[in-house]
Amino acid sequence: MSSLVDQWRLLTLRYNEIACRLDRALDEAHDLSMNEFETLDRLIGPGGDSLRMQDLAASMYLSQSALSRTVARLERAGMVERSLCQSDRRGVFVCVTAEGRARHHAAANTRLAILAELLATDPADDLRVAQH
Repeated sequence: MSSLVDQWRLLTLRYNEIACRLDRALDEAHDLSMNEFETLDRLIGPGGDSLRMQDLAASMYLSQSALSRTVARLERAGMVERSLCQSDRRGVFVCVTAEGRARHHAAANTRLAILAELLATDPADDLRVAQH
């Protein structure tokens, strides 16, 4: 087996481990899925509190339909609001609310703790173990 295939398999294993742990921890502690948290995180980023849905989709790893469902759940929970773009009635803006900002703030340390724990090891060490 080539080392590229080994690296790919290791990468997918590590991603799945991290994503599952993040999803579980965020849900248990903050009643947020990883996708919901990441959506809030993009909205609260350096660009401000709102993004056009198409720009949000471009910055995420979710399909358009999965993102629409995620935004709908956040909207029902009062964490985001949607509004039509005034200059282009086809465009939809997604804006984070005070509740969304508070929930994101509370969950950010949970994400950092999981990432610090799981990314503290060097993936090259895992690859060397897998090759032996």
